Amino acid sequence: MRLPRSLSALLVLGALLAGCAQPVRQLQSDAGASHHWSGRMALQVQDSQQQSFSAGFELQGRPEQGTLLVFNPLGSVIARLQWTPRGATLQQGENITESESLPELISRMTGSAIPVTALFDWLQGKNTAVSGWKTDLSNVAQGRLRADRFSPPPEASLRIVLDQDAR
Repeated sequence: MRLPRSLSALLVLGALLAGCAQPVRQLQSDAGASHHWSGRMALQVQDSQQQSFSAGFELQGRPEQGTLLVFNPLGSVIARLQWTPRGATLQQGENITESESLPELISRMTGSAIPVTALFDWLQGKNTAVSGWKTDLSNVAQGRLRADRFSPPPEASLRIVLDQDAR
């Protein structure tokens, strides 16, 4: 089943960009470390419908394996995106969408590729350049970031505010 475009884009952008900040906790110090971030994200999509969406999120993992939870204002989980080297699954209520890979699932949902590996660099404060995206990491220490997608269309703006303990 296909998700509404704004929620799909939010999930994708949230998974991609939830992170221009320091991790809440670091389980290991090596390159295979798993990290955890939480807070609120707001997405505005500049399409013909001028869609906007905001939600709480919790992201845990690394590019190879992880989980993204998206919460409504009351704190209930509205979507769960999980991925491993064997594939990715998006669950929204009773609806489940599966794919062989997280990038493939994201591309199917949004129509464009998402640089998943760069997301985790951004989450760790590394300003990894990605074609079509402009990230602002200048307020990472305060738990705030902004990322703008200008290509491919539609343009989108994502804002993240991390929980106090996530800084």
